[in-house]
Amino acid sequence: MTTTDEATLRRPAAEPVGARGRAAITAVFFLNGLTLASYIIRLPSIKDDQHLSTAQLGLVSTIFGATALVTMQFVGALVARHGSGRLIRLTLAAMPAVLVGIGLSRGFVGLGVAAVVLGAVHGTLDVSMNAHAVAVERRLGRPIINGCHAAWSISAVVASLVGGALITTGVPVLRHFLAIAALVETAGLVVGRHLLPSSADRHAGDETVAQPGARRSWAGWRSGWSRAVVALGLVGTVLMVCEGAALTWSGVFLHDDRGASLALASVAVTAFTACQTAGRLVGDRLTVRFGAANLFRAGGLVAAAGFVLAVLSPHPVGAVAGFGVIGLGSSPLLPLTFSAAGHAGGTGPGAAAFLARFTTFTYAGILLGPAVIGWVAQAMSLQWTLALLVPLLGSVALAARLPRPTAAPGR
Repeated sequence: MTTTDEATLRRPAAEPVGARGRAAITAVFFLNGLTLASYIIRLPSIKDDQHLSTAQLGLVSTIFGATALVTMQFVGALVARHGSGRLIRLTLAAMPAVLVGIGLSRGFVGLGVAAVVLGAVHGTLDVSMNAHAVAVERRLGRPIINGCHAAWSISAVVASLVGGALITTGVPVLRHFLAIAALVETAGLVVGRHLLPSSADRHAGDETVAQPGARRSWAGWRSGWSRAVVALGLVGTVLMVCEGAALTWSGVFLHDDRGASLALASVAVTAFTACQTAGRLVGDRLTVRFGAANLFRAGGLVAAAGFVLAVLSPHPVGAVAGFGVIGLGSSPLLPLTFSAAGHAGGTGPGAAAFLARFTTFTYAGILLGPAVIGWVAQAMSLQWTLALLVPLLGSVALAARLPRPTAAPGR
């Protein structure tokens, strides 16, 4: 019997496992987004309940982001030893408990300690679930990561709507967090049973097959750094700076520069988020049809055109449409880059090491990008600052080179 025949016979057994794994990892993204967005939507309530100053709340957010960044540097080694599936099950069980801990915390110190724990758990889960999504892509032989990120976006919208309703009806923070924690904890126990086995990306002998330019040493915290991951990381930083600009500054731009009412200005974020979610729901099918490189290039150019429309439109409605176009064009960019970073790490646990380093760049972009835009806008106006993102995003769209996906052994 030929090798091709053997692979064909093995495929029917692998397909159901991969399909269940796809549904499970998509659900993990949804549950992660639901938990984290529920925490974010209640930050103003936490600030008022615990009598925190704006500076103290800002420091808590910085502590959360910094802890997540530091933790990510060690996740590659943890995946190599235990597998991403096991880490997901552990962190998905811990995250709801930490959310309740935030609801129980009192004062700046207590909230800061809880933010450290939440940052560590979220940083571990963030890298692990993206690594697992790449492993499922290899198992199925087709892209699925756009759908995973779409699930995260949908969960954030759901959490915002539910949180807003609960705030309006006066539900306390702790009771809100207890309900979310119970839901996520129960769903996590069900979802965890359908993830791929730990052997899918745990180190087993010499199974890691890295692409050219990748470092084969993945076990230590210093591993995973290479020209390939730095190049992808810089692409990710630019993408997150542009997303942060749309999310953080679109409303300010419409209100201050275009004279829109506060209600109309807030629609810009809704348009961006809704169009980005819609684009990610079809992103995997578009990737199969046109290829990752072509879709990335087209999406980046469409997003750049959206910035042009938003900046040049004299009417607020036109600017809102521009931010919607930005969301649609940018929708596949970050998932495609996450997938490329995972595949660049090879078919073994090196994917998690690459993803950990790549996520460091993306987090830096989302944390620092809005602040940098604010500083530049102070010197040269917000309109011109947003205009500078057009050549930056266009250059990345045309110049970025995404590594080819690597297939799972035996497929």
